[in-house]
Amino acid sequence: MNTKDLEAVALSVRSLSMDAIQKANSGHPGTPLGAAELAAVLYGAVMKHNPVDSSWVDRDRFILSAGHASMFLYSILHLAGYKVSMDDIKSFRQVGSKCPGHPERGYTDGVECTSGPLGQGIAAAVGFAVAESMLAERFNTSHHTIVDHYTYALTGEGCLEEGVSQEACSLAGNLKLGKLILFYDENKISIDGSTDITFTDDIQKRFDSYGWQVLRGSMYNIKEIIDLVDIAKAEKNKPTIIILKSVIGKGAPKEGTADVHGAPLGVDGVKAAKEALGLPVDKDFYVVPEAYSFFESRRKELAAAEEEWKAEFDAWSKENPDLRKKWDAYWTEKQTGDCPAPSYNVGDKLATRDASGKSLNVMADRFEWLVGGSADLQAPNKTKVKNDDGTYSAANRKGRTIEYGIREFAMSQVMSGINLHGGLRAFGATFLVFSDYLRGSLRVAALAKIPNIYILTHDSIYVGEDGPTHQPIETLAALRVIPNVQVLRPGDAEESQVAWEMALESKDHPVCMAFSRQALVVYAKEDKDWQKNARRGAYIVQKGADTPDITILATGSEVNMALEAAKKVSSKKIRVVSVFDLTKLSNDEALQKEVIGGAKRVVVAEAGSRMGWEGFAKKSDLFTLNDFGESGPAAKVAEHLGFTADKLAELLAK
Repeated sequence: MNTKDLEAVALSVRSLSMDAIQKANSGHPGTPLGAAELAAVLYGAVMKHNPVDSSWVDRDRFILSAGHASMFLYSILHLAGYKVSMDDIKSFRQVGSKCPGHPERGYTDGVECTSGPLGQGIAAAVGFAVAESMLAERFNTSHHTIVDHYTYALTGEGCLEEGVSQEACSLAGNLKLGKLILFYDENKISIDGSTDITFTDDIQKRFDSYGWQVLRGSMYNIKEIIDLVDIAKAEKNKPTIIILKSVIGKGAPKEGTADVHGAPLGVDGVKAAKEALGLPVDKDFYVVPEAYSFFESRRKELAAAEEEWKAEFDAWSKENPDLRKKWDAYWTEKQTGDCPAPSYNVGDKLATRDASGKSLNVMADRFEWLVGGSADLQAPNKTKVKNDDGTYSAANRKGRTIEYGIREFAMSQVMSGINLHGGLRAFGATFLVFSDYLRGSLRVAALAKIPNIYILTHDSIYVGEDGPTHQPIETLAALRVIPNVQVLRPGDAEESQVAWEMALESKDHPVCMAFSRQALVVYAKEDKDWQKNARRGAYIVQKGADTPDITILATGSEVNMALEAAKKVSSKKIRVVSVFDLTKLSNDEALQKEVIGGAKRVVVAEAGSRMGWEGFAKKSDLFTLNDFGESGPAAKVAEHLGFTADKLAELLAK
């Protein structure tokens, strides 16, 4: 391959990037100017991709973890022939643009992953690589290889400083993900100046300790980068980090300084940069003609590669009709088994975390493409999948259970990567209170409409002896306030099965299911369509009367409490409602009228913060917790805090 063509591509990336950022009067020119050669090499020489078909399942994936450098990506996508027009480039960072400030999947053709919060792109890339290895093990045969692609990511110092990248890279090394290749743009500059102010890690030793292969080179030697990628690909048992020494803002008057990191160069700065780089000063958004002509020819080669894959896929399909049927089920999320739902009787008593464990195994049988695991809490979270081909590892790529270790943040983002890859659906589990550790990833998943499934157990003060550090108070409210996150808190085992069904039905939002540690009684449900209405957000467990004196809105374990308390107040007609999804109920006035039933008084019962409930009842009728818990046996803690059925009955009797 003629490196002159790739040099023309790199020069064009610089040209488009600085002009787009200057026109928007906003953006980060440092990395696009400093690392343009890498963009040219990846899309022009290294990656298996097809700009005409950005959804080709066996394409290589590229994740820009340093999402602030988005013009690096938009420029090369435009040049390569993706659906990113020059008008899109010119509308960078404008409302409705296909080129938003940070890459967003679903907005821009060719963008694999929503990135921007530093470090999360690296963790998602680990998920992409996990998914590739899982699918390859399941579907490749001795005669045909239909899953065989690499995951590439670009990081800077900022991503490597964030803790999530350390969690994820440690996990990737342990899993020996040989098809994961990370490029480190080592320019030694961040917003506040030289990274030496805060970041003097020996990256070589750090990644050696993770079990990675570490390679070094120059960002400005195109042939060397290509050779380094070949070396990375030859290493099958280790992920690779390629450290490329670079100059931030290369060509700009203040290259190599923090001044070119995150602000437009200015009119004079752009002019000086163009002069230094040999670009025409009087032409904005200039593309070197050879860059367009190179990719015009390159696109034919890339399209031919996909056609070859399709022929291989067709041959594989004919030889393996059962595998093909399974493949289609994986990629369309169709049922692969027919396991019946668990059956319970009124009066059965079990923790909803135990019920969740039963439901997980039902769903795992029904949907073979469901994979996942826990953050070192498999036994407490009840996430053991019984017939799962074992634990996923370097020695067993077919395993469905992923041991994440104590890495909640990375777990969540690896889940996102698996789900974004396609062909698999991932769940992850931890204690509810530790969802705070993964919150940054959950927010991005909600923004990107990724249907991650979160199993969050030990959902209240009834955790008991572990005390207030492990007893969530504000956590449910904190999760509910994130747009596009569905929070379900089932009150008994039967509701737990419905929660799991709803989680698997989700296509465009994360679902958080909160389960109890303590045993809860399976209660009779007067609403015969309760499963349908639970999906709406709430349903009537105990009617009380057509127009009750009091309606109790309760969630989770407090439905049991409400039923018990209602029995103690015989003088009033009391309705008990299980609020399955508070957000849905809050947004549906018709449902509110239906379940509240014109009650003269509404009481709320939830073992957590009152936040989010204020519109349903007056402050004195919010039977909630607004301070941290206490260490001790669960029943004693509840008594100490005044959070018992007897205390709720006293409130109802007023």
